[in-house]
Amino acid sequence: MSYHGLPVTLAVRQIVLASLVLCLVVLGGSVAFGQSGLLYARPPAVGGIAVNAEGVLTNATVDNTGRLARLMKESLAPVPAALSKATKMRKISLRKLEQAIAAYVREKKPLADEMRYLAGLQEIRYVFVDPQHRDIILAGPGEGWTVDKKGTVVGVGSGRPVMLLDDLLVALRTARPAMRQVISCSIDPKPEGVARLNRYMKTQRVMRNPKRTKAMYAALLGSQKITVTVVPETSHFARVMIAADYRMKRLGMNLDRSPVAGLPSYLDMKKEPMGSVFPRWWLEPRYESIMRSPDGLAWHLQGASVKAMTEADYFNAAGRRQATLQADPVAQRWADLFTAKYDELAVKDPVFGQLRNCMQMAIVSALIVKEDLTGKAGYSLPTLLDPSDVEIEKLPAPKEVDSIASAVKHGRMWQLSVSGGVAINSYAAIKDVRENPSLGAVRTEATADEPANWWWN
Repeated sequence: MSYHGLPVTLAVRQIVLASLVLCLVVLGGSVAFGQSGLLYARPPAVGGIAVNAEGVLTNATVDNTGRLARLMKESLAPVPAALSKATKMRKISLRKLEQAIAAYVREKKPLADEMRYLAGLQEIRYVFVDPQHRDIILAGPGEGWTVDKKGTVVGVGSGRPVMLLDDLLVALRTARPAMRQVISCSIDPKPEGVARLNRYMKTQRVMRNPKRTKAMYAALLGSQKITVTVVPETSHFARVMIAADYRMKRLGMNLDRSPVAGLPSYLDMKKEPMGSVFPRWWLEPRYESIMRSPDGLAWHLQGASVKAMTEADYFNAAGRRQATLQADPVAQRWADLFTAKYDELAVKDPVFGQLRNCMQMAIVSALIVKEDLTGKAGYSLPTLLDPSDVEIEKLPAPKEVDSIASAVKHGRMWQLSVSGGVAINSYAAIKDVRENPSLGAVRTEATADEPANWWWN
């Protein structure tokens, strides 16, 4: 078994139901998953999240992910010496990569690890168009790779997840002009569960046994539905979205302890019950700047990270969203903290690094389509874009998630949370672009000679 671990908007929904002495928060979530394809087999967990045979999303146990890591380490081939050394400018020729993949496909061989893990590329900082050699080149920092304790393929020195060919294929194939829709992924409580829970809560006056009450509330709410649009729900790309969103909700609602210092849960920060107004969080890509050369043949995406956004929604007794309201100040402070800590989180909990990688690949794919970089290069990426040439791996798609409760006491008041979206607008982040004449010289140096291999430093 082997593993390869947009402007994008990730919307996290939460529903709050109130009673006299406690409130219940239902988190809306996001992620998605996939099964063995032509390229390789994928492990059963992403970022500590597992999906069983019935499609139910759960937290993977430490033992499960430990076994996964051992299997992954055993399956990895030694990293080629030339790829082991860290570099700030690892370059990948998409045309040469296609040729290398086509050779493996013709011989019916599984792809080499360096293809699956895109030569250890960890970030796309530059996109160059090379009309002379009919090519598009991606460039950014890269290094050798290993497997972390959760079974994620990460850089040996940095601990950052490497980019995956499978995610790049999904990003390219969903960035076509006819598919300029919002890529979305959400976890939503079922109306009947919300109504059932709300009716019961109206009869309660005090929570005498928090443990028993949490279990009862989760049971009354029942399972929550997972929905994925645009990207295949069986893809690793979708699984990463859901897993990162699910993990963010669990951190916010005090269901998991933060792996980084200085990031308390939202429930710990909130000093009073929320009533029927609930915070909604989502994640968007953040760049310091996006620049292009005057001729549009060189692009620089600088300072890639992720930011958390928030606003408030109101839900009626049946659990249906009524209106969007001003953001809760505490929810805004938590979102700001999450944003400030994101780069640390992306190393401590690699699913957040994987999400940042997926965002980048979605943005770059949208850039290639919007700016017609294939037309400028004179090369259409036929192998990467053809599903029959290179299949995207398929994994079991999660269909629902069980509700799990968490409680925090504020004075005489108990605040209960029950864990239970993601929206990706792949073209929004490339609207604000500035010209930088010096990028032309960077592109000229990078494309001076036609590479012998599909990657080089």
